[in-house]
Amino acid sequence: MKRKLQSITRRINTIAAIVVILVVWQCVSVLGVVPKYMLPSPVQVFQAFVEDFPLLMENSRVTLLEAAIGLGCGVAFGFTMAVLMDRFEFLYQAFYPLVVLTQTIPTVAIAPLLVLWFGYEMLPKIILIVIATFFPVTVGVLDGFRSADRDTMNLLRSMGAGKLQIFRYVKLPGAMSQFFASLRISAAYSVVGAVISEWLGGFSGLGVYMTRVKKAFAFDKMFAVIFLISIISLLLMKLVDVLQKKSMPWEDIKHE
Repeated sequence: MKRKLQSITRRINTIAAIVVILVVWQCVSVLGVVPKYMLPSPVQVFQAFVEDFPLLMENSRVTLLEAAIGLGCGVAFGFTMAVLMDRFEFLYQAFYPLVVLTQTIPTVAIAPLLVLWFGYEMLPKIILIVIATFFPVTVGVLDGFRSADRDTMNLLRSMGAGKLQIFRYVKLPGAMSQFFASLRISAAYSVVGAVISEWLGGFSGLGVYMTRVKKAFAFDKMFAVIFLISIISLLLMKLVDVLQKKSMPWEDIKHE
């Protein structure tokens, strides 16, 4: 009961903070503190969202498809890399620095090269999303594997358990929390990665839509698509929370 009350209080505080920000924003725009063409009011942004809703949904479908495929491939690749680097020490020593190195290169710098090599279709966008999403999963899951309880593993070894059994009953369950934490990050990255890749080349998608309205100086529509991207990212993260509760019901029991 206490936990539910705390959750309700947090939600009320969050909603109150959002309302305050929107009111201040509306006042700043209406009073002309910042010119309306530079900072449209929340009302104007909402109107733009309603007016362009069919177009936004059409472009969202393309971006979500790219994000879903890229995220799925990135998670599968990252999880596989974590398993292999945990199992084979020489792979960890050889590839972990390279995994870290991939994150030092700005995605904006990679995107034009991918477009040049693979064209304007979906493939370069998926590759960019994979590059952006596999790293959190690899690092999170690998840390989970390596932080497995040593005493429990030694106990299983003394009872004749093999490496596969130790992985299945100790390492994998122990790394689930880190996996879902990293999956939340990757889910948000997948949408952002898709939009960035669409900025630099594409025929449809929210990134292409943003480029067009920016060139038209339609900043109300620009803010509308920004809010839509944020909403999509939050919904994906919420979906990960639901999957975590379904996959790890014992976590809810712990907190009760």
